[in-house]
Amino acid sequence: MNLEHWSKLWHLFIMFLKIGPVTFGGGYAMIPVIEQEVVEKRKWLESKDVADVFAVAGSVPGAIAINSATFIGYRIAGVAGAIAATIGILLPTFCIVLAFSIFFLGMKDNPKVEAAFISIRATIVALIVYAAYKTGKTAIIDKASLLLVLTTVALMYFTHNQIHPILLILGGAIAGIVIIGIRTRLGRKTILHEKEQVYDYMI
Repeated sequence: MNLEHWSKLWHLFIMFLKIGPVTFGGGYAMIPVIEQEVVEKRKWLESKDVADVFAVAGSVPGAIAINSATFIGYRIAGVAGAIAATIGILLPTFCIVLAFSIFFLGMKDNPKVEAAFISIRATIVALIVYAAYKTGKTAIIDKASLLLVLTTVALMYFTHNQIHPILLILGGAIAGIVIIGIRTRLGRKTILHEKEQVYDYMI
């Protein structure tokens, strides 16, 4: 590996080392920070790539934060990048959990600690909502995808989330294949991720 590759690995490690504490709200809370670092600042990936990574990371076993870091690291710098990103994302989480294990039990009834966690939860909700908005901009590209999102939300809400997420993901994949098949038979062109052109094939 040349010096440039080692530098990229180091930047990946440091980047996810800084992002690690953001995973208080789960992996999806990482999306705004990852987009700022990977897409806007370093131009390593595009927004649609980040959305695709989180879609895959959420559909396989394991924590979304760790899966996403591994996928992104691999996309940027191969196996070594995946290792660097994974270690970077794990290290702060390990240290935080270890610190909580030592101190939290003795401080959990402290009013200031309770107030801090209430504020943290509220902030995390905002991060997740913003992440959903950013992901939605790349995922909802036409009326069909919007209908799919609304149908999935309705299923989760009215069944009280009793349908396993894997079934919903598989259902979405099958629906996508069927929709593209129907469009192809109708002679309609499908253009993925190109928002400026999606209206050519809206149904």
